[in-house]
Amino acid sequence: MPLHQKARLFHTLHHSPRAFIIPNPWDIGTAKLLAGMGFQALATTSAGYAYTRGLPDYQVGRDQMLAHVAELAAATDLPVSADMENGYADTLEGIAETYRLTAQAGAVGASIEDATGRPDDPIYELAEAVDRVTAAVETVRTLPYPFMLTARAENHLHGRTDLKDTIRRLQAYQEAGADVLYAPGLRTREDILAVVRSVDRPVNVLMGSPGMHFTLDELSDMGVKRISVGSALSRAAFGAFLRAGREMAEHGTFTFGEEAVSYADMARLFGPGSP
Repeated sequence: MPLHQKARLFHTLHHSPRAFIIPNPWDIGTAKLLAGMGFQALATTSAGYAYTRGLPDYQVGRDQMLAHVAELAAATDLPVSADMENGYADTLEGIAETYRLTAQAGAVGASIEDATGRPDDPIYELAEAVDRVTAAVETVRTLPYPFMLTARAENHLHGRTDLKDTIRRLQAYQEAGADVLYAPGLRTREDILAVVRSVDRPVNVLMGSPGMHFTLDELSDMGVKRISVGSALSRAAFGAFLRAGREMAEHGTFTFGEEAVSYADMARLFGPGSP
């Protein structure tokens, strides 16, 4: 599918009456499998990809992440949104370059976080965060197709459960031109509703965490437009891998094979005519 068609489809999904799920593959194989299940768009996961490199999250550099985005964008005909962390840059010029390169890699959407990456000062001051979102917005607005920029308020992932400040940040990012708003770490119906009602842009909600049991229909009824799962799919896969490894190492048994997908099914899934 041509890039401009992917971009228009991705834009339309965000403005549909109901929410859509945008799952997060971490390599070409998982992207193809998810495409074959009927999902309409995909999003990268910086953490999930880092794990495949034997690294924790936030330890993959921009060039390597851009190469990963390009691989996933080319793997299927689905629109891809890129998890570009905090833009991989300290300067506004660097931010602009990151999102120019992200679009060049074939993504039709991307996120920018307001997290600094500094443990002693984890969240950018609001004015600086807004400037960074603005730099990304101004860059993607030069593209000849709609590019969905997601602005993320990271408070709740860093122990700052001040919902008023999170909403204030999302509203500021909306004014800066962000197309989608996202506050990962919201856990209650009340908090999700408060965020959705405080802005007039599509809101993404993160699912896949323990204790989060909302359904697609329930989130749609709250006014959520997009549901992602971040690194949860990759952690589910690594969870099965670790359980199998521990079974062999600690018990000398191999019952994990009973739940493994069959060799024949994998051959079918990745054979001729696969997504």
